[in-house]
Amino acid sequence: MKTQHNKIGTETHTSAQLSSLQKSIIKAGKIIVNYVLLLLIMAIMVGPFVWLFATALKSGNENIFAYPPKFIPESPTLSNFPAALEAFPFWRYLMNSVIVAVFTVLLNIIFCSMAAYPLARMKFRGKNVIFILILSTMMIPFQLLMIPVYILALDLGLKNTYAGLILPHATTAFGVFLMRQAFLSVPHELDESARMDGANSFQIFWRVLMPLVKPSIVTLAIFTFVMAWGDFLWPLIVLDDQSMYTLPLGLQKLTGLFSSNWRIIAAGSILSVIPIMTIFIILQRYFISGATKGAIKG
Repeated sequence: MKTQHNKIGTETHTSAQLSSLQKSIIKAGKIIVNYVLLLLIMAIMVGPFVWLFATALKSGNENIFAYPPKFIPESPTLSNFPAALEAFPFWRYLMNSVIVAVFTVLLNIIFCSMAAYPLARMKFRGKNVIFILILSTMMIPFQLLMIPVYILALDLGLKNTYAGLILPHATTAFGVFLMRQAFLSVPHELDESARMDGANSFQIFWRVLMPLVKPSIVTLAIFTFVMAWGDFLWPLIVLDDQSMYTLPLGLQKLTGLFSSNWRIIAAGSILSVIPIMTIFIILQRYFISGATKGAIKG
């Protein structure tokens, strides 16, 4: 009887070990699958940029359209970068892009935050209806609004001006949504404490809430900067003065009617992407925090 009991105990122990081993194998398999998927997604996302960078480093005797694509140049050279700087007024277009992007970011932070504050912290009739109407504008593509916005810009004398480039994007429904969710994540007790200390609504907004939602502000700044920096269609419509061109329009000038030097275009594209990458690297930790906190709560 005792021997049979020990045998049953041994079988149970062995079964538990097998079950634990099976769980470990399943867990390891899931981890491997996840990493394979992540590597695949990374290759899809990073692959075009790597090819662009490789094209910018290729010399004139290399075939940039070889198949399969060659990501390692045979005789790499940096001569395409100074050639791109000389092919068009890069620094002038860079300054225009910086002015447009910076002021677009500042106006979005100010206006979106001021619009989101009453929607998140105040009680008034029709608040939810207004918020839904603001969100519904996200379903309207900007291409449908370009003609009336262009006519309005002409009437106000904004053609070929920085204001004409900035004001149509001075606020967005996405920015209002993001800042509203960020404000909702802050406890309302802070508002009550500030009011007991004599603070008014604007002081609560500026001195209490805004410092607490910095990650969401940075997130909004990054999204807005990328949108303003890479905008091509609206500057193409509102500008005909080449001295006001932004970098995307300037790069388009490098494309010839019958032939194009794709090495120089690739080098110019790489130079135009550097500011975006630099800003993201600097603000990365704030961006991740804002994306995971501010936009989820509500």
